[in-house]
Amino acid sequence: MRRITVRVDPPYDILVGPHALRELGRLLGSRRRVAIVSQAAVAEHYVTRARVGLGNSELFVIGDGEPAKTLGTVERLGRELASWGLLRDDVIVALGGGVVGDVAGFTAAVYYRGVDVVQVPTTLLAQIDAAVGGKTGVNLPEGKNLVGAFHQPAAVVADVDTLTTVAVREYRAGLGEVAKYALISLLSGDDSLSHVLEEDADRIRMRDPGVLTDLVARCVELKAEVVARDPEERTGLRAILNYGHTFAHALEAYAGYDDLLHGEAVGVGLVFAGALAAAAGRVDAATGERHRVIVAALDLPTGVRGDLDRPKLIELMRRDKKAKGGLTFVLPGPAGLERVEDPPRRALERAFEAVGVES
Repeated sequence: MRRITVRVDPPYDILVGPHALRELGRLLGSRRRVAIVSQAAVAEHYVTRARVGLGNSELFVIGDGEPAKTLGTVERLGRELASWGLLRDDVIVALGGGVVGDVAGFTAAVYYRGVDVVQVPTTLLAQIDAAVGGKTGVNLPEGKNLVGAFHQPAAVVADVDTLTTVAVREYRAGLGEVAKYALISLLSGDDSLSHVLEEDADRIRMRDPGVLTDLVARCVELKAEVVARDPEERTGLRAILNYGHTFAHALEAYAGYDDLLHGEAVGVGLVFAGALAAAAGRVDAATGERHRVIVAALDLPTGVRGDLDRPKLIELMRRDKKAKGGLTFVLPGPAGLERVEDPPRRALERAFEAVGVES
């Protein structure tokens, strides 16, 4: 078991390892009521284990996928919690992937103006990223995550055993965020995580619990350090955690282009960012190419399929939440990762070419 402390106010621990679900009873056994929010398929696998050692607990099931991330779901869940009798000193457990974490976390942030939430992520993407840092939110018809709140969890319990039931493609997509952390670390002068990805790729694909414990813990340590320095995105430091996401989000928003899951889009976005930084002269060509090597080592796509329209992608990137009217990227350079406004046109063309978006 690995323990990482997120040093915000108040600080909280993230527990990572096999059988970590057993820790819930120790953490929450004295609570008057524990509301476990999950989805049907996840609950079928894990809710019995999650309830061991808990006293008065109840399961609340929400729907699957992005359609469940709505204010309607939050209202229904809040009413069910109120009918059950959940009070301010009780706790909500978010048992599931990113959708569960977002919905349960946001509900915890606004119910009684804030009750404790313990995040228990069951997907790789949620364990290394979504469950850590206190970001919660739901969607509006006008866009994703437009309504939300920062609500740091009381604890995070990341049981790597839960990753054995994740579908192959979804698990692999989670590795896109792992690649992001490896490259952030590499560009900060530490190549140890990138070497793990390249040298232990087979064990990672086989979901070896020892390797996964180390992998998740390393990623969480990096995010915890950034979150502690900028817990509510007020200094701009947390923007580095969106490395590769400007192009990735544009791909996800591109109407009719449904070929990529989020983590797969991030992989392509990282290749795009590396090529853009190299073409702009911010890093050398070898560093730019290293992005492609790391993404490819995890069997993630390094480019797009089909004929995508560059002007449309550029317009979508202009809507990125980091943007200030033009094109805004997080890119590496001599001073490390930083925001870059409106990179040279030729560099942008080279980046598009690198991921297979023709002129």
